Amino acid sequence: MTAEVMATVLRNIALLLDLKGENPFKTRAYNTGAEIVETFSGDIVARAAANDLKGVKGLGDALQQKLNELASTGKLEFYERLRAEFPEGILELYDVQGLGAKKIKLLWEQLQVGTLTDLKAACESGAVAKLAGFGEKTAAKILESLAFRESHADEFRLEQVAPTVEVILEMLREHPNVSRAGVAGSYRRAKETVHDLDFLVATKKPGPVMEDFVKMPMVAKILAQGETKSSVLLQSGVQCDLRAVTSAEYACAMVYFTGSKEHNVALRQRALARGLSLNEYALTPTEPGGESPECYDEADVYRALGLDFVEPELRENTGEIKAAEEGDLPRLVEISNLRGVFHNHTTASDGVNSLEEMAAEAQELGLQYLGIADHSKASFQANGLDEKRLRAQIAEIRRLNATYEGFRLFAGSEVDILKDGSLDFPDDLMAELDYVVASVHNVFTLPEAEMTKRIIRAIENPHVTMLGHLTGRLLLQRPSYAVNVPAIIDAAAATGTIIELNANPWRLDMDWRWWKLAKEKGVKCSINPDAHSTRGLHDVFYGVRLARKGWLTRSDVVNCLPLGQIEEILRGKKEGKGLREEGQG
Repeated sequence: MTAEVMATVLRNIALLLDLKGENPFKTRAYNTGAEIVETFSGDIVARAAANDLKGVKGLGDALQQKLNELASTGKLEFYERLRAEFPEGILELYDVQGLGAKKIKLLWEQLQVGTLTDLKAACESGAVAKLAGFGEKTAAKILESLAFRESHADEFRLEQVAPTVEVILEMLREHPNVSRAGVAGSYRRAKETVHDLDFLVATKKPGPVMEDFVKMPMVAKILAQGETKSSVLLQSGVQCDLRAVTSAEYACAMVYFTGSKEHNVALRQRALARGLSLNEYALTPTEPGGESPECYDEADVYRALGLDFVEPELRENTGEIKAAEEGDLPRLVEISNLRGVFHNHTTASDGVNSLEEMAAEAQELGLQYLGIADHSKASFQANGLDEKRLRAQIAEIRRLNATYEGFRLFAGSEVDILKDGSLDFPDDLMAELDYVVASVHNVFTLPEAEMTKRIIRAIENPHVTMLGHLTGRLLLQRPSYAVNVPAIIDAAAATGTIIELNANPWRLDMDWRWWKLAKEKGVKCSINPDAHSTRGLHDVFYGVRLARKGWLTRSDVVNCLPLGQIEEILRGKKEGKGLREEGQG
């Protein structure tokens, strides 16, 4: 039993109770319990098994008993009974865009739809379109969502594979026959989703390494096992490949297997122009009698080709070769550069930790400031705040700030951009806030021109500091809505609006492919975790990786500024000052 499994069980109970129409406070208690289990600093499994959860805030007697049963027996009778009331695949329906508990319940009761396969068949037969509350448009949207999921079925988000990468790397690095080990491929390049994981080791005895690799506890199936290459399928569904090379081959192999393919082609062409041949094992002369450059690490490979070292995140053949040749590569932002983060939620809306708990975690992470931005009232599904509740929160933040030294909470709000581009709160209320994140949370089907106009109208408001998750995508679940991103970037540049890089690994939005353009236009970035728990604050790790992939430096990211300077930046737009005028130094 692991904390992850326990949290999953609690979340599944919440979803199933939702299907039964149970009291929403009851379902929320299970979701809160799941977050507590995931974020608990000690050994929650051992504590639960010992029935030692008294005093853990947020876990009532009923939850404590269930966690004790789970941890000590490996299963929960209450959960098993609940699952038996529904088909096994019904929880997968929650992942389909546009389906919530009420519609899933109707599909099950009226059409016996209990799996994604059932859902697709019912949509194609026309049965779903005839259901009350659905219609032909809804059925067509469901089919689109299912097709999108199917097309990405073999992909995984970064947070789904990051823990696996760390476990496997630790095993390889501690292996007695391994001198060097690393992860390569799209994961190393910080692609937002990956198909598989590629590992590389330098060793004189590859056989024992391969033997131990295929026998890892998380392996579900051995796909191939050889002397220098093996492939396995993990229980999570991720394929992992391991290649073994000599220490002399390691540098070229790491360059090659990191990719991208386009970057490697450009390197090979450059090598040939210099009388060298570059492959996955070596950099060698093309003419007899030529001298092979010594390459112990990747920097040696690039140096032999007349290039500065190119960070893995930049290796997409989008200008990095020319920049490396001219000594013009950026010094990319690092997580240690961040001084604070914005766009974070608390129990006031749909977060699971209080204001004080979020502030304490931010200070534990060494941050100088934390921006709170609970939902506005239009996001009723997220318990959005009305004017009265928001003003009470502002007052509470001011009270807490009087108790801090060297740390500050910023009072903000994630204000909904309504269909016509107006905002969910009036100007006089937004004027009381330290900053405002404006986001689209509904009506995703507008034509591109209308959606673009909607967002531009919102960010033209002088009280809007930042634009939240620009395209609304949920990776591997929901595609972006139609929007003209370059036009939004131009409008942000003209108005001095910051665009966030939403670090939630489900979003990672604005997409890394647009940040070079934003940077050229002078638009600043804020790497925001969109945290709904103390654990969520740690998602800035993914945001920084994608910011690096977007060529961003610390001077491009406003939350790399210390407390004194960020206060000026947040006031800048309201006072009619452009961010470029403020500067970052």
